[in-house]
Amino acid sequence: MEYIIKNGIVFDPLNNIDGEKMDICVRDGVIVESVSNEAKEIDVSGCVVMPGGIDPHTHIAGPKVNTGRIMRPEDSYLDIYNKKGFKIGTGFSIPTTYKTGYEYSEMGYTTAFEAAMPPLKAKHVHEEFVDTPQVDKGALTLFGNNWIVMDYLKEGNYELCAAYVAWVLNASKGFAIKIVNPGGTEAWGWGKNVHGLDDPNPYFNITGREIVRGLTIVNEMLGLPHSVHVHPNDLGHPGNWKTTIETMDCAKDIEPKPKYGKRETIYHNAHLQFHSYGGTSWRDFESRGVEIAEHINKSNHITIDVGQITLDETTTMTADGPMEYDLHMSTGNKWANCDVELETGSGVVPFHYSPKGPVYSVQWAIGLDIFLNTDTDKVLLTTDHPNGGPFIRYSRIIAWLMSKKYRDYWLNEKVHKWAKARSSVGDCDKEYTMYEVAKISRANPAKALGLSLERGHLGVGAIADIAVYDIDPEEKDANTIEKAFRYAKYTFKNGKMVVKDGSVVKEVFGDTIHVNVKINEELEKELMKDLKERFKRDYTIQMDNYPVPNELARSWRSINIDATDIS
Repeated sequence: MEYIIKNGIVFDPLNNIDGEKMDICVRDGVIVESVSNEAKEIDVSGCVVMPGGIDPHTHIAGPKVNTGRIMRPEDSYLDIYNKKGFKIGTGFSIPTTYKTGYEYSEMGYTTAFEAAMPPLKAKHVHEEFVDTPQVDKGALTLFGNNWIVMDYLKEGNYELCAAYVAWVLNASKGFAIKIVNPGGTEAWGWGKNVHGLDDPNPYFNITGREIVRGLTIVNEMLGLPHSVHVHPNDLGHPGNWKTTIETMDCAKDIEPKPKYGKRETIYHNAHLQFHSYGGTSWRDFESRGVEIAEHINKSNHITIDVGQITLDETTTMTADGPMEYDLHMSTGNKWANCDVELETGSGVVPFHYSPKGPVYSVQWAIGLDIFLNTDTDKVLLTTDHPNGGPFIRYSRIIAWLMSKKYRDYWLNEKVHKWAKARSSVGDCDKEYTMYEVAKISRANPAKALGLSLERGHLGVGAIADIAVYDIDPEEKDANTIEKAFRYAKYTFKNGKMVVKDGSVVKEVFGDTIHVNVKINEELEKELMKDLKERFKRDYTIQMDNYPVPNELARSWRSINIDATDIS
C-alpha cells in the first residue's frame, strides 16, 4: 500500500521541522522520498502532522494491572468501549487489553512501554501484549530489588552482574533496566522500608545509592539503548525532593556508551511529579517542581517523565509495595499486595484525586511546574498511567500546557487554593508550542529510549507511524486542543490507516520490542554455573521454565546488542 499525505503542517523535532507545509510519502510500512502515481492521496490541508506518539512509561500489562482489573469492577463500569466490528472493552483507569490499544490509537499513539515487568512474571506481560492491538509494545524489566543483583553489586562484581542482567533481559524478552525504590521493596518483604538513598536494606545491607550507581555502570557496560529508568526512594513523601536530586547525581560521572541509538544521557527519572515534594508533612506540603527543574536544566545526564496528576478517580499501582501500603493506611481504601520471589513486589490501591483536595491540587500543580520550567528537550509526557490518571487524559494535559488561560481557569475555579499558593503555576506565562508538544510526546521518548533511528520522526526510512490532528497550530482554545489530541484525524501504523476521524477503522497488531544481548562465552559459563546453584537453592521454579518462549508474541522486533567486550 502506498500513501501520500499531502499539504500537512508537519512538526518533526528530530529532523528540525517546525510547522513546515509538506507531503509525507509511505510505501511498504516505511516513509520514503516518493511514491508512484498509484499511491492513495490523502489531503490534510490545515491539519497538524506528527510522528506517532510514544508512551515511555505506562502500566498496561502484567500481574499488578490484572490485579487492579479484578479488584475494581466499579472501574469497569465507568467506561465501556463498544464499537461495531471491534472487541468490546471496559475500564476507565485500567482498561482491558483491546480497549487499551484502541484508545492509544485513537489518540495518534503507536508505541507504548510497560514500565515494570517482574522477570518471573514476564510470561503474563507478554501474554497480555499478544492481545493489545494497534501499538508496538515493550517492557522495562525490574532489577532494583533483585537478590542476585544485590549480591553481585555488594561484592563489587560488575562483570557477573552485567552478565546476569543480560541473561534476564534475554530470558524475559525485556527492553531496559528498571529500578523501583532501590532496596526498599525488598525491605518490605521483611515488613520494613528504606528511608533515603543511603539507608541500607535488611539482610543484603546494600543502599539505594549502591544499587542505582551499580546498575548504571552495568547499563553502560552492556550499552543498552535506554538508560537506567529510576523510580527513586521516598516516592510520595513530603520533603523527598532532596532524595530525588541526590539520586539523579549519584552516578552523573558515568559516561553514556549506548551500542544502539543516539542516547546521550545515563539516567531517566520516572514520574518526577511524585518525587518533587517540599515540606515536612502534609500540613506544610508544597511544590519543589521549579527547584527540581532548575537542577535538571543545568545537568546533561538526565531525562525525565512527569507523571502528571489529572485529578480523576484512578487506580494506583507500583512495584513500590511499602508506598502502596502507606496509601492504603492513609485512605482506608482496599489494597492488594504481591511479593515476587527474589525479584520485586507490588501494591494496588484505588484512589480519587479530588480537585478540591488541597494536597491533590498541589500535586497537580507540581507536575505543571515541572513541565513549564524544565528544558523541553529533557521532558517526556506521561501520567504514569494509571497512577496519576489514565493515559486518555494526555489531550487535557496538552491543553493545560498550550493555554495559560485554561491553566488559570483550573487554578481559580476548579482546584483548591493551595495549588496557587504553594506552587509557581499561576506565575508562569509559558505556553507550549506545537513543536514542543511533538518533542515531549514523540521526539524525546524516541531519543531517550534509544529508538530514534526507527521511530519518533518522519524522515526517510522511519517506520511509517504517523498521526494527523485536525487543529490549527496556533489554536489556543482549550476545548478544541483537547478534542483534537484525544481523537486523531488519522493514525497510520506501519503505513496502514488504522484511525479515521477519531475512530478505529482497522485492527492491527504491532511488534513486541526487546533487546537481545550477547556476552562472551567464558563469562556466560561462569554465570550459568552460579545461576544453576541459585535456582536450585532459592527459586520455586526450575531454571529451564524461566525464559519467555519465542512463540509468545505475534511478532518480535529484536534489538541486537553485542556486549562481548564487557569489562
